[in-house]
Amino acid sequence: FRGDALLFVGLLGAARFAVALAALDTGSAFEGMGVAREVSYAVIAEAAILAALLTLALQSGSVSLASMLVPSAGAGAALLAVGLFAVLLAENCRVPFDDPNTHLELTMIHEVMVLDHGGPAFGLVLYGASVKLFVLSALFLRVVFPFSAIDPNLDWVAFVAGILLVAIAIGVVESVMARLRLVKVPQLLVGACVLSAFGMLLLAR
Repeated sequence: FRGDALLFVGLLGAARFAVALAALDTGSAFEGMGVAREVSYAVIAEAAILAALLTLALQSGSVSLASMLVPSAGAGAALLAVGLFAVLLAENCRVPFDDPNTHLELTMIHEVMVLDHGGPAFGLVLYGASVKLFVLSALFLRVVFPFSAIDPNLDWVAFVAGILLVAIAIGVVESVMARLRLVKVPQLLVGACVLSAFGMLLLAR
């Protein structure tokens, strides 16, 4: 429906609110600290997502995801792709923004919020994180490599191959980079937001 891009951002925010509320409900000081970090960084990450969606909306003249994900090329598209990839890493708590395998509560961001969760509740948190990674990867893939073939089967093959390439790219980044200090995370997120804004200026002119 028209305007589903706004619903997309709202659902991401609602999911983060639910996880943060569940973390605060445990009464743990460490989880409260993780919530404060997650929400603080999310403000900048969501601004970058909104800038990217605004860029696509201005380019396509629509606020529907089905119409916004159109082919684009040039420096603006490259800046937008880099900004979206940085947001993809940040929103899914990957290196260099966060380390999902760490066990140090003082340096965790997302993982510290689910330390006291277990059983089905923890399973739902992990499932939600997997769905979020898949959805944002699909959005990034459609912006960077918008494919459309006559045969729907070829579209599915290209989509699966593209998702695998995104997963490989995330693995390469995590292999060649170290986790940033917490004070450096906002700077990188601001950089992603600025890249998306410059991409908007170049694509919307």
